[in-house]
Amino acid sequence: MNRVYVCSCFGVTEAQVRQHADNGACTPRQIASACKAGTDCGSCVRRIQAILGRGACPRRELADQGKPVVAGLEEYEDLEEAA
Repeated sequence: MNRVYVCSCFGVTEAQVRQHADNGACTPRQIASACKAGTDCGSCVRRIQAILGRGACPRRELADQGKPVVAGLEEYEDLEEAA
């Protein structure tokens, strides 16, 4: 099996970045939080951005609508409306 490494510093493959994106990581920072890619020398950040592209992203879509993007924040939104 041919592995294409995106981040040599931490041995993160393109497939791993895509899997994290499928799990909801929409930005290079969120990918970094998931697997450290892009946090050492930074040379892979542009490649990560290219992999993420501007495709559909549930979190980005929620943010664009002004809704909470982190699970569990819905209760705080209800409190704000009640205040």
